[in-house]
Amino acid sequence: MNPTANATLTAHSTADDIARNLSLVNEEIAGTAAKIDEQQVADVARHLNQPGRVFVAGAGRSGLVLRMAAMRLMHLGMTVHVAGDTTTPAISSGDLLLVASGSGTTSGVVKAAETAAKAGARIAAFTTNPDSPLGGLADAVVTIPAAQKTDHGSSVSRQYAGSLFEQVLFLATEAIFQSLWDNDPQPAEELWLRHANLE
Repeated sequence: MNPTANATLTAHSTADDIARNLSLVNEEIAGTAAKIDEQQVADVARHLNQPGRVFVAGAGRSGLVLRMAAMRLMHLGMTVHVAGDTTTPAISSGDLLLVASGSGTTSGVVKAAETAAKAGARIAAFTTNPDSPLGGLADAVVTIPAAQKTDHGSSVSRQYAGSLFEQVLFLATEAIFQSLWDNDPQPAEELWLRHANLE
């Protein structure tokens, strides 16, 4: 960014702007999260409770959210792999693929789901469009009623691109982790023993 543009941005980024946008983001997240079907999310938690390894696959910011979810599931003692990492093994029957795509058409994510389905793995998907190719491949679908990232004129969200989808995806995966942990006897101290120590 050039210095002139940076100075202009700084001059216009007032405390009032920040307060207004904190409220905007908070209200959009709360309103969208309230519209999620809790039973759909519970179905994903049920799949996570079944035997088998867990794999996560997502592109861009959705993929980053799923990486955070993978870390929390690992803390619970699950065997979790992130698609694309060099040490990720082949998915197979009995495993679960956890995927996210706002549009449900992200090519790499859909391809991963197709591969998982052919291998006999179960698929749990988060998307805005349950009728998408990704939704059609999934055994469990959570519909997040947010704008797709290319829907720039959406009345659903004033935020840029897929921000609302990604924010609510984070909340949903955190709620799943918290619910799984609520029904797990392991104390926080035991989970913490699995936290990375090569940082």
